[in-house]
Amino acid sequence: MREIEYSVGDYVFLKMSQWKKVLRFGRKGKLSPNFIGSYQILKRVRSVAYQLELPPELDRIHDVFHVSMLRRYRSNPSYVFYVEKIEVRTDLTFEEESVQLLDRNVKILRKKSIQLVNVLWKNHGTEEGERQKVAGASPSI
Repeated sequence: MREIEYSVGDYVFLKMSQWKKVLRFGRKGKLSPNFIGSYQILKRVRSVAYQLELPPELDRIHDVFHVSMLRRYRSNPSYVFYVEKIEVRTDLTFEEESVQLLDRNVKILRKKSIQLVNVLWKNHGTEEGERQKVAGASPSI
């Protein structure tokens, strides 16, 4: 058996498979997560137990866990997403602006054809252009 050690200040994920029926963390059944986190290690309690800094929504849970319940968090800078500031109105809506038309297609069904347009929006990335149906499908002849 291999020895697993963490140091104070490391970040870890917390295993949830044993608590799926007690705490669902917002999801049910097969979609409930196996690990949640990342949480910082505050101190080493014993050779195989660590105290974690848990958020307020998990205040019902004891904050000391066995090393088998933890998995190391490895940060990857490529997974960090930077979002531009979006102005949200008081009624919690915002306005999206189209920047460019990327592609046009026509989907032909039995009795009509539907024009599809791939649009690049202002607050979305280039790979995230959305296909939209153009209003008013014209019947095919």
